[in-house]
Amino acid sequence: MIDAVATDSSSTSPGTDKQRRTRRTRMTGAERRQQLLEIGRTLFAAKGFEGTSVEEIAAKAGVSKPVVYEHFGGKEGLYAVVVDREMRRLLDMVTSSLTAGHPRELCEQAAFALLDYIEEYTDGFRILVRDSPIPQSTGSFASLISDIATQVEDILGREFKSRGFDPKLAPLYAQALVGMVALTGQWWLDVRRPKKAEVAAHLVNLAWHGLDGLEQRPRLIGHRKS
Repeated sequence: MIDAVATDSSSTSPGTDKQRRTRRTRMTGAERRQQLLEIGRTLFAAKGFEGTSVEEIAAKAGVSKPVVYEHFGGKEGLYAVVVDREMRRLLDMVTSSLTAGHPRELCEQAAFALLDYIEEYTDGFRILVRDSPIPQSTGSFASLISDIATQVEDILGREFKSRGFDPKLAPLYAQALVGMVALTGQWWLDVRRPKKAEVAAHLVNLAWHGLDGLEQRPRLIGHRKS
């Protein structure tokens, strides 16, 4: 499909036919789809799913509503594609960052990957941390965190085994560590201080030294035992 993006008047001299001539810049179907995705991403991040309308998306793109329906079947379809794309982007950034051999450096790389995503793709992160209004959407922030934790789980499992801990507990600790970084990232999204490297250093400091001092059989010291 090829359609028009926008119109603007051009002229070489006042009062001539050229002044009233309209130039149209055209997009391929793939280009239009990408444009709608970027516009939807910006609006969903700023206003949320409920606050964004097909009319506004179409107006921002300079097209009619049927064009949006043609590409995505409606607002729900556009939202689902935006969420899926952002989830893949974040997961790819975390997965590709895990390159070092030392477990502590791997923790640093994972923390930096999430903070890099928040810094570079702020709109995407704002969309991901919202509760999905669409039951059939391709995922949620909780499921994304679970996917990232699965990557960390293998790292922790090897470290636990080398230290004589039960590697079956690695999934529990992976969820705890990734959840800690993700929630801190949500806070840092708005305050943006201290600097990213300092945030990463403090996160790894808590995670690493907490792991370094783990009891093999953790005990409760309060009155509640169950």
